[in-house]
Amino acid sequence: MGAIKKIFKLKNSEVSSPKYDNTEEAREQIRITYYQSGYGASTRASGNEVTFGVGLKNLYNSFEDLCRKQLNEQERLKQPYKEEQEKQRTELKKRETALSIYEEQRNDLMKNIDDRKFEMIDVKQNPETYGIDVDKSPKAQFYIGLLLLLPITIYLFVFYISASYSAFFKDFETGSLTAAIFDANALSKALSDGLLEAIFIGTIPFVFMGLGYLVHMFQKAKNILSYVKLAALFILTFMFDVILAYLIEKKIFDFDRVLGESFSPEIALESVNFWGIIFAGFVVYLIWGLVFDFVMKEHENVDKIKGFISNKKEEIKNLQSKKASLLLKIDDLKHEVTSINGKISELQAKIDGFVFPVKEYLHYHYQYKEGWYQSINEVLALPTKTKDELRNRCEEVSLSHLKELNLEGMDFQHLVFAKN
Repeated sequence: MGAIKKIFKLKNSEVSSPKYDNTEEAREQIRITYYQSGYGASTRASGNEVTFGVGLKNLYNSFEDLCRKQLNEQERLKQPYKEEQEKQRTELKKRETALSIYEEQRNDLMKNIDDRKFEMIDVKQNPETYGIDVDKSPKAQFYIGLLLLLPITIYLFVFYISASYSAFFKDFETGSLTAAIFDANALSKALSDGLLEAIFIGTIPFVFMGLGYLVHMFQKAKNILSYVKLAALFILTFMFDVILAYLIEKKIFDFDRVLGESFSPEIALESVNFWGIIFAGFVVYLIWGLVFDFVMKEHENVDKIKGFISNKKEEIKNLQSKKASLLLKIDDLKHEVTSINGKISELQAKIDGFVFPVKEYLHYHYQYKEGWYQSINEVLALPTKTKDELRNRCEEVSLSHLKELNLEGMDFQHLVFAKN
């Protein structure tokens, strides 16, 4: 063993001293040095495979040590990793900036959604805050007005059906005002008289309902023309009631009249029955019109609030859709940030470690082996078969050496030993 150790005390000029230089001439000189080292060591050891294995380990250790000491060369080899790390940091900054913007947008969306939800609740208590000119509690007033409107409507239907039938078709059999106006069988009697008579009597109340609806619509427009139209509608309704009252009063007068008397407008104007019929129709109609207008306004108030709430719900739906899309983008960016940070850390570990030039080492490894085999071929006086067997054993040692270093079949340019 003493002889073997003595053989592998390689001088600095043989293996470990070659300096890195990118010139072809320098690299060729290094190649020759390793070739000559293998040749000389093989000559001294008579090609022994055990000594060959030790020599390969010496070669690797000296080459690795040299790589670690060559700081400038290490900087050159690490430069691509530094450039890639800088590129990743730039990408990281872009992702973090985008993430910050998206998170700010998400917070704004969440605030907007909360604001809309608050407005949906607050509008019922403070509608004027949102530009809605309505009563704070329109629902109760709406239902009260509707409760009053229904019986008044029924009354007007009964009154105008009975009064119209009495005025246009009925033959009086009594002078009673009540019997003249309120006939429980007015519609059925009109139907027995004919279909057209029944339709005429049945649709007259709808004429008054239509007039009441027009009163409500004209009141919406606050101008002189609307007030003129309103006055004309009231006059028209009043005149129709006057005509009904006049015709009914005339029939009552004719039933009770004394021979030689004739009915006249003066008699109608002086009759309590005449004015009773007008007030039983027109005054109730005015009340119906006012209640109807009030109910419609309250309904519009409710609709304003409902419309406001409906709009807010639609806005919330759109905002939530934007929020969901934004959350997906934020998740994707967070994953990208995590991935980039991982790459930066991985690159930093490589930068903190050292780069082992695999192909360059393999090149020198094969040069050393070539010199070893060349010595066996040229120097040793052994039979050809013995030389072949020796080379085969050396080849097994070489393969075992590379396998032990995980360099067998390696096709990478560089192998990075990262710092843990």
